[in-house]
Amino acid sequence: MKWLLLIILIPYICLLLRIYISLKKIKPHPSVKSPDIFVSVIVACRNEERDLPELLNHISNQDYDPDLFELIITDDNSNDQTFTVASAFRKIRNLRVIRNEGTGKKEAIRSGVKASKGNLLITTDADCQMGSGWIRTISSFYSKNRPDLIICPVSLESKRGFFNRFQEIEFFSLQGITAGTAAGGSPVMCNGANLAFTKESYIRHSDDLHDEMVSGDDVFLLHALKKEPENKIAWLESKDSVVTTKTSESLGSFLLQRARWISKSGAYRDSYTKVLALVTLITISLQWLLLIAGIFNPVFLPVFLASFTMKSVPDFLIVQNMVSRYGRKKLLGTFILAQLFYPLYVITVLFYYLISRKEYYSAHQE
Repeated sequence: MKWLLLIILIPYICLLLRIYISLKKIKPHPSVKSPDIFVSVIVACRNEERDLPELLNHISNQDYDPDLFELIITDDNSNDQTFTVASAFRKIRNLRVIRNEGTGKKEAIRSGVKASKGNLLITTDADCQMGSGWIRTISSFYSKNRPDLIICPVSLESKRGFFNRFQEIEFFSLQGITAGTAAGGSPVMCNGANLAFTKESYIRHSDDLHDEMVSGDDVFLLHALKKEPENKIAWLESKDSVVTTKTSESLGSFLLQRARWISKSGAYRDSYTKVLALVTLITISLQWLLLIAGIFNPVFLPVFLASFTMKSVPDFLIVQNMVSRYGRKKLLGTFILAQLFYPLYVITVLFYYLISRKEYYSAHQE
């Protein structure tokens, strides 16, 4: 009878294998010459005087016609030298530094969109790095496919130690879900650190971003566009389009960031996103229950091991696909240990969210 509990895993396995099949079909976007499209890059930042200079240097090194792109830095009520540092930079021809007309990241992006001149908008974060072909690749992909929203890849910087490697594996797993669901025609996630969309699409859905919540400027836009079948949402597969962001420096900051991410889930209205999240939570909860039952009664330990193996197979396929695409196959050596740690991580993130969830409904906390 106890073995029948494994039936609960079937929806998770089927969903992830479907995502993996879609992920396998993704082909890289070829490197092409720059199209004649004017692009507006928007960076909403607050208290980023330390990281901003490196981002500005990366954008100044783009192999895109400097007359065909602008960079808009929106200072979100910083109390450091963010505005001064950005304003003093001289290597980008069309650089504008503006003040947020409101408070919080969503308002900062709105201010940037309002000030922008281009129809193709790209958002990134102040702590990101990118290659010289970043704008060119996104622009050429848009020129060829004309999507309303382009989901671009994000990776974490590589560091030693299990904590950092766990962050990378978890992030590659999320990127695999992001890419696979987008390729399958029903995207569930995206990352504002590397996102492109048309100005018209953003303005049309600017009021659908749940301003009462701190997080979600990216995913709520995705879900709003997804509701309209005529909108085209695409994943851009290209190493030239990747942005790299920093890993969390401490366990506390990592857990709080992930708690902020899940804080917006209560406002999701996309059915597929909710089903995928619920099935994942049920699967992880089952593993916890089987492990606890096995501690008190060893006859449940084989069932726990079977559930662990069954869940790990589709997880591994997705992670293996992603790390192979981006040259991080060495991370697979940490996969099993990360899988063992993962249920504890999820429960801890939920705990962090429950004890601090009021913070996520104040735009002043962004």
